[in-house]
Amino acid sequence: MPHVPPVELTQRQVDLISKISERLGAWSERHGGNLSPQLRRENRIRTIQASLAIEANTLSFEQVSDLMDGKPVAGPPREITEVKNAIRAYENLENWHPWRVEDFLEAHRLLMDTLREDAGSFRAGGVGIYQGERLVHMVPLADRVPHQVADLLGWLRDTDTNPLLAGAIAHYEIEFIHPFSDGNGRIGRLWQTLVLSKWKPELAWLPIETVVHHRQNDYYAALAASDKAAEAGPFAEFILEALWERLGSTDQVADQVTDQVKALLALMGEGDSLSMKELMKRAGLRHRPTFRANYLTPAIETGLIEMTDPESPRSPRQKYRRKRDSERP
Repeated sequence: MPHVPPVELTQRQVDLISKISERLGAWSERHGGNLSPQLRRENRIRTIQASLAIEANTLSFEQVSDLMDGKPVAGPPREITEVKNAIRAYENLENWHPWRVEDFLEAHRLLMDTLREDAGSFRAGGVGIYQGERLVHMVPLADRVPHQVADLLGWLRDTDTNPLLAGAIAHYEIEFIHPFSDGNGRIGRLWQTLVLSKWKPELAWLPIETVVHHRQNDYYAALAASDKAAEAGPFAEFILEALWERLGSTDQVADQVTDQVKALLALMGEGDSLSMKELMKRAGLRHRPTFRANYLTPAIETGLIEMTDPESPRSPRQKYRRKRDSERP
């Protein structure tokens, strides 16, 4: 009899799935069913930067952007390698299937290439997950991992569970099985995106990881709650809430921006294309790093301002303009 991951379906989960589906329809309609190349790029950078930040990677949005462009970046070599590996892995999403074990192993190999000698191979030993000196989760024995992963991916192939819920369940089960010696968190998040993207291709570009990073303590608490309950429900509910939040409307995004971003938007006309120097002059600011960190980068990350040349973020001819409402995420 095929294995079915244990999950207790609650009314809260059902309500969230319904609300997310409605919001997803509106989000897709705003973009005509096809996200612009620029928005795809920006969201992919957000996804990679946030997913690795959860693992203590310190590289910024701009540094990840530069690495995506093949430009040199100053930073810890391991963290640079983590980003480069993640870029390669996410570029391969469309080539993989959620139910193929060989794709699962290949994804891990790309994510952990040169970082672990056993990249792309299931762990050979036992692993305990600790908070400080306290053991919080003892993972299954290593010899059970291949069978458990095959069961999980087989379930993904055959299940008629709503993909929003199935992706969250798969994410939790990957963390529970802990199939690799390292990199389990990042592949769990990637595999959830893969499940969602096979249902709705535009979800390949939804950076849910930014919400998970912002609510990182809640993320770990949800994992612990599911471990204690011996079923994926609490974690699935957290993920559904994160999806709901990430798919928030333009108005909700606007409410969350800082006063500095609002001030910057007020300085820019709808048709203006301005250099950083021109923007700083309008804002009455002289310190470039402060302007970039507090004004420009948050405005770009929230999708309210765009570059005129997004393929070359550091171009000396780079200018910035307000996005039209119909183009905003």
